[in-house]
Parts: sequence; C-alpha cells; structure tokens
Amino acid sequence: MEFGRRRRPLLRIRGAGVAWLPPLLLLAGVIVLDFATGEKFRIITWIVLVPGIAAAICGVWTTAAYGVLSVVTYVLVDSAWPDQYQAGFGDFLLVALGGALATLAAVVRVREERQVGHMRDIAETTRRTVLRPLPPCWAGLEHAGVYLAADVDARVGGDFYDIQPSPHGTRVLVGDVQGKGLGAVEAAAALLGTFREAGYHERDLRTVAARLETRMWRHRAHTAALGRDDGDRFATAVLIAFPRGTTDTIDVTNFGHEPPLAVGPRGVRELPAGDGLPLGLGDLGGGQPPVHRVPLAADETLLLVTDGVTEARDEPGEFYDLAREVSRAVRADPRRSDPRRLVRRVRDGVLRHSGGCLEDDTTIFAVRRLPDDGGRPGAGGAARAGGVANPEAPATGDPGTGRVRGG
Repeated sequence: MEFGRRRRPLLRIRGAGVAWLPPLLLLAGVIVLDFATGEKFRIITWIVLVPGIAAAICGVWTTAAYGVLSVVTYVLVDSAWPDQYQAGFGDFLLVALGGALATLAAVVRVREERQVGHMRDIAETTRRTVLRPLPPCWAGLEHAGVYLAADVDARVGGDFYDIQPSPHGTRVLVGDVQGKGLGAVEAAAALLGTFREAGYHERDLRTVAARLETRMWRHRAHTAALGRDDGDRFATAVLIAFPRGTTDTIDVTNFGHEPPLAVGPRGVRELPAGDGLPLGLGDLGGGQPPVHRVPLAADETLLLVTDGVTEARDEPGEFYDLAREVSRAVRADPRRSDPRRLVRRVRDGVLRHSGGCLEDDTTIFAVRRLPDDGGRPGAGGAARAGGVANPEAPATGDPGTGRVRGG
C-alpha cells in the first residue's frame, strides 16, 4: 500500500483533470456581463467568486493563481471605465481579501483530503491484513467473496473469512464478531491468525475448533485486562473441512452461525444449523459443537454469509429471504450456482432489498471444488505433499468495495 498518493482531480474529462475550467468560465462570464450591463449595473466585484469556486475544486496553487488573476482582471476592467463609474478601492480590497481567504480555504481543504486519504489507506491496509487476498483457485477450491462494511469510510469490520490449505485437506472459516469498531477487528484478526496456524497443523477439525474457542477466550481476557469493554465479546463462525481423499463430502462445525447453503443445478439445501454456542461462550454450554459430515456434490457450491445478509431489511421491515431468492435464481438459470455469479447475485439482491442501506457488515463467500481435484488440498497450485505455495500471491478484485473477487 502506498501512502500519500497524489490527489486525483475532482473533475475529469477523458481522464484529464479539468477542475480549472469552471472558475475560468466564471471569470470570463463576469467580464462579459460587466461590460454588457453598462455603467448603471457594475458586477465586476462578483469576480471574488472565482477564487472561491477554485478553492472548492482546485489545488492550492491553482486557487492562488485565480486569486491573483482576479485582482489583476478587476484592476484592468475597472480602469477601462470612466472615473465616475469605477467600483473603486473598497471593492478592490474585497476582491484581494477574497482571493487570500480562498487560498487559505484551499490549503485547509487539501490538507483534510490528504488526512482522510491517509486514513483510508490505513483502513485498506488493515482490511487486507485481516482479510488477506486469496489466490485464484486456492487450495483446490474455486471461490468468490464480497465484503461490504456497514461503515463505508472505515471499510473494515468484524466479519472474516479465509481458506487454509493443509496436509490434511482444505479448511474454510467464515465468521462474524459481535459488535463493531476496532475491538471487533482485533478479535477477527486474532481468530484468523489462530485458524491459519491450527488449520494447517491440526489433523482433527475438532482440535481446530477447540483452538479457536481458546483463542477467543484468551483475546477477551486480554482486552478486558487492558480495561476495554470487551469482556462479553463473542463470535459466530462456521468451520468447514474438505477432507483429503474425498470428493463428495465435507465436515462442518457451526458456532451459532448462519447455516451454509449447498447450491447446485438441482436446487438449494440447507446444511446443519448453528447447533453450538458462539466462540467465546463455550463455557456456558455443553462443550464445543459437533462435527457433521454432510454430502456435497462436485457441482454444488457452498454459500456462506453473515447476518448482514439474512437481517437486511426492506422499507416495510421484511428480512431478505436468502434461500428463497437463491432458489429462484438457480431455477431460472442453473449456471448461477457458479461461485462468482452466485456471490454477485446475492450481493445485488441484498443491496436492492435494503435500498443500499446496510445496517451491519455483510459478507458473502462461496466455494466449490475444482473439477477433478480428487480432494487433494494442493489442487490449483496451493499445497502439495504437505508444502504450501506462496500464500501472498495476488488475488483479483476488491471485497472492501463490494466487487466480486475469486478464482
């Protein structure tokens, strides 16, 4: 990520910045009108608007240039009139002061824009650190994902997802940390860090699940010891394993999360619901949730979402019916079970249903086995014989802005 990027012009025509054009047209218009209206209605003083407009859309030096140009133009135009019709020195001071104040306003505006841009760069870097880019066809899976932050300026929140190849198969994690803000981001980063290590090293999915529960408890204890109000934070999540050597089943353990959907040309079916407590609350129940082995055909796509999808409301207050809308879309065109098309369809449906007003972070993630992968975690160039390719290989698209990414 490059900080301090050059500011892009606010007005562009065919890629070229033309923010300087409106003040210039205004300057010319004031001059023409001043001569056209005659001596009884002098409007040359309106030229003070020129640097004011420039301050809103141009850079500092362009605004200063318009301030000087306005003063010079005022003197030349006003001097062209007889003495009895000249606007005089008082209006000259007004134009000069207006140019100076406009330049100062441009300095403040540009400085604020740079600061906001810097903060957005930091948020983007944070997002890419938490939700690392996934290479296309990673770990034998074709995938696509969209992340829409409820805070469009922050662009990062408590939703998380990842794919982790391992010698024991490919593991997938999707979850949602309770709450918002930096506390939720920290918890999501802690869980993802544990998943990326335990998901690779641990053979048993139950052990991976236990490590996630322990990590959430430790993170909560640590933040509480620091005096933060995170003592009751938890996370819903669904942990999935594509075991090595199998092509038609997956293992699923659900920590109180939205149940995944298996979407294929033959329809939509719901996988086991969240029969376990969320991560961080395991001590309140009877241990961690069970691991279910469920069928998943080679042509079925696994669709995982956070509650930003299922709790999206329209104007009358009705929730978005994910299963119904996906079923309708697949019936109309079975090709919509493709991960990229499926994610795009759900994203567009949620935004249309909610009128573009998301009240919670929204994640839509879809994975499907690559053809003829044989259940190998290394299919697609991910991991072979216990080794892992570069996990930082470039990915496509940008989930933070709502564009579908995947391979």
